[in-house]
Amino acid sequence: MPSPAPHQKAEPVPPRGNFLHRFANPGRFLRLSRWLLPLLSVVALGALTVGLIWGLFFSPADWQQGDTVRIMYIHVPMAILASGGYMALAICGILSLVWRHPLADLAAVEIGPVGATITAMCLITGSLWGKPMWGTWWVWDARLTSVLVLFFLYLGHIALIHAFDEPQRGYRAAAVLAIAGVIDLPIIKFSVNWWNTLHQPDSITLTHAPTMSMSMLGPLMVCMLGFSAGFGALVVARLKAAILESRARQMLSRRTMEMDRAA
Repeated sequence: MPSPAPHQKAEPVPPRGNFLHRFANPGRFLRLSRWLLPLLSVVALGALTVGLIWGLFFSPADWQQGDTVRIMYIHVPMAILASGGYMALAICGILSLVWRHPLADLAAVEIGPVGATITAMCLITGSLWGKPMWGTWWVWDARLTSVLVLFFLYLGHIALIHAFDEPQRGYRAAAVLAIAGVIDLPIIKFSVNWWNTLHQPDSITLTHAPTMSMSMLGPLMVCMLGFSAGFGALVVARLKAAILESRARQMLSRRTMEMDRAA
């Protein structure tokens, strides 16, 4: 194959991970957030308004649990998002450790508190649901205990990020914990099948038809959409604020250095 003429330039070879880093540019993310954040916020507000009113006031009561079942319209989305948020932490950890993804560490910092809050809400609503059904606020059931472990994993991730004077060391340690902690997710998912537990089996699975009527499944799916969009909106808003704060600190630092040199 003939070599290019001297006046011609060879085409640059894109670096490894270029596809991932295209979406890691802070400026590109800020431009994306301009329309993504309002969209997620509108979807969250609309879906939660419809879903919660539909579920809490118009869906039928359960023939066994009565009106107590209505708490599932909050508890079930919280339970799903608690695991989903931690999976997002693990993905950020992989992107950080393997590809040095520029926004992965910042995203993990902002996902952690949101995920921990959602997991706490899952535990609280589960206790409120369990009291009239089981006669107690808490049992050391396999599902409940594994979700409690997930809550502690979130807290450990948050603590590790802030445990070192050098931020990068905290990011690396937290990324390792996030990846290692993924082992808890299948335990949460399959605990009701692996052990004899008080917690009822999952009503919605990928392999079987739902075990609840459409009059209950409909508002539950709308609530799931609303809470998921709300989760995304919170993370995008926090990440956007973190990037802007980082830029402001850099600008202030440069201005301070320029003033010191001029003095």
